[in-house]
Amino acid sequence: MKKARGIFRFITLTGLFVFLSAALPAQESGGGGTGGDGTKPPSSKAEKRKAKKKWKKDRLEQRKAEKAKKEYHKKYNKKIRKRMKKNEKKARLNNEHRREFFLVRWFKKK
Repeated sequence: MKKARGIFRFITLTGLFVFLSAALPAQESGGGGTGGDGTKPPSSKAEKRKAKKKWKKDRLEQRKAEKAKKEYHKKYNKKIRKRMKKNEKKARLNNEHRREFFLVRWFKKK
């Protein structure tokens, strides 16, 4: 019984130590009211307007880039998927040590 109690105490203290040591580094940064990039937030109304305008411009550019990337993906995705499907079928036949259908073999470009 004493041995079980000692093991339980050891596990509890170890878990507590790990939990507390993992929580401590979160307090080291000490940003204190800075933005995500380390700059201080604007104080005057004009600075706030300027910062908001810059943020909107950056956000618009980011969205345009994301949209262009999505369109590019849509454009080539169908061709790529068809090619992958064809290659997968060919690989499966090779792995099963089977030949292609005889008509395909007869009329294939050599």
